[in-house]
Amino acid sequence: MFSRLYYGWWIVLGAILCNFAFLSVSQSAIGVFTLPMVDDLGWKVWQYTLGPSIAIGTGAFSSIVVGSILDKRGPKPLIFTGASVSAVCLVLLGIQSSLMVYLFVYLIAGFVGWNLFSPFVVNSAVNKWFIRKRGWALALGSSGISLGSLITPLILTGVVDTFGWRTGYFSLGVLILILVIPVSFFMRRTPEDHGLLPDGIDDYDDHGSSDMPESEFRPFNRSEAIKTGSFWLLVFGFTFIAAGLACVLIHAIPFSQESGFARTVGAIGISVNGLANLSSKPVWGFAMQRFHPRFLVVAAYTISSIGVFLMLVSGPISLIPMLLAGFFLYGFGFGGTIPLSESLWARYFGRAHIGSIRGITQPVRILGTAVAPVLVGLLFDVTDTYRPGFVLVIGALLLGAILV
Repeated sequence: MFSRLYYGWWIVLGAILCNFAFLSVSQSAIGVFTLPMVDDLGWKVWQYTLGPSIAIGTGAFSSIVVGSILDKRGPKPLIFTGASVSAVCLVLLGIQSSLMVYLFVYLIAGFVGWNLFSPFVVNSAVNKWFIRKRGWALALGSSGISLGSLITPLILTGVVDTFGWRTGYFSLGVLILILVIPVSFFMRRTPEDHGLLPDGIDDYDDHGSSDMPESEFRPFNRSEAIKTGSFWLLVFGFTFIAAGLACVLIHAIPFSQESGFARTVGAIGISVNGLANLSSKPVWGFAMQRFHPRFLVVAAYTISSIGVFLMLVSGPISLIPMLLAGFFLYGFGFGGTIPLSESLWARYFGRAHIGSIRGITQPVRILGTAVAPVLVGLLFDVTDTYRPGFVLVIGALLLGAILV
């Protein structure tokens, strides 16, 4: 049975596990730690948020090099190195009590830690193994993101509330060792390296090539890609989208508390987001086989924007079902992010140099994602409410969808 299974599906399995681990440590856990650490260490919310934002920012600089390594050597060495460094950093985060140490550890974690097994790395690998089935493969691979948002907040909130935030960080370190290190051993660069073709087909001519994107036969290299208007529209469009999505995910639990709901309700909301994110994967995978991803982007982030609006409205009227409905719609649109964005990049520029092309885009997107949560945290510290920040999130999502 397994001898007949196309190896690309093992790459998809690796993407699921890495995406789950990445989201768990880089985003889903942040809201869980916010108030326990701020209360225990006497920090401001923006100071705490600065750590994860620094990690995102430093990842921007390493991504340029990471993309080239990915094209030349594949994801295996990157994932192993990133998992090893991340595990050490998470243990150090559980030990420290100094803001400067905290920020420095996050700097290292972002630069050569979890950025090396991020969606950028593993989904670029998936892109290289699939063309016709790319929509389904990316949707399935990105389900790890959904699972990280669904499972991690609830379990980690229980761990932190029962044993403390330090134990929470130690638990995440163990998670990385168990999940990500083994993945590094079976990830591969391209099907052609092993005498295979994308999608597991035997021959292009036997399966027809007229429906394949022209970029598969004439792929762009990095210098050619950056000269096109499509490149920059994708860069800035997905930067606004990623920034808006990250703000909600990072501030979801404190937002829920500030809106008058219990901390556990916020954790449930994140898990509802994860459930919606996960349940949307078949929908986006099915739709991508039939419609141009560009049109689906508009649909996805209109849905997410409506969700954030419902979250804002739920507080003044103290309606938990409306809050959870908002999380659901936000998550349903969020679920299309990875399959839609990765598919568009490969569709426009081909898969041969997708790592180096995606790598050069990361600084703009990642820096936008790093700055936005800090601004939302700063707005909260100044206004004592999350409402202005979340209104800006709605604007960012809609603007990004229009640009793409």
